[in-house]
Amino acid sequence: MLRFVSVIGVIAASANWAAAEAIDVKYYGKLDRPPFACTDITRSSFIGRACYDKNLQLMIVQLDSVYHHYCEMPAATFEASASGKFYNATIKGAGSDGPFNCRTHRLAKY
Repeated sequence: MLRFVSVIGVIAASANWAAAEAIDVKYYGKLDRPPFACTDITRSSFIGRACYDKNLQLMIVQLDSVYHHYCEMPAATFEASASGKFYNATIKGAGSDGPFNCRTHRLAKY
């Protein structure tokens, strides 16, 4: 598992937003070419892509076909987020006010 997390961290650090695409993030709106490091996730049945802005500690994750955002997330948490089990237990959390919910944490503005 540690090796997998390390590989995801290296991939995330070297990848860029794939194209000049605008994405629609649920409860946030459209983002046009944000400065994220992204990686496609192949080890989860419902996480398609994970992107992270280290400066603003903002994670954008594609769950099935919908993008969601998570605020004030430490880089170490993002780097471990490539598995669905970890996402459900640590990031999504319990209830509507999970540990990185942008309605209860500082929201990054672009």
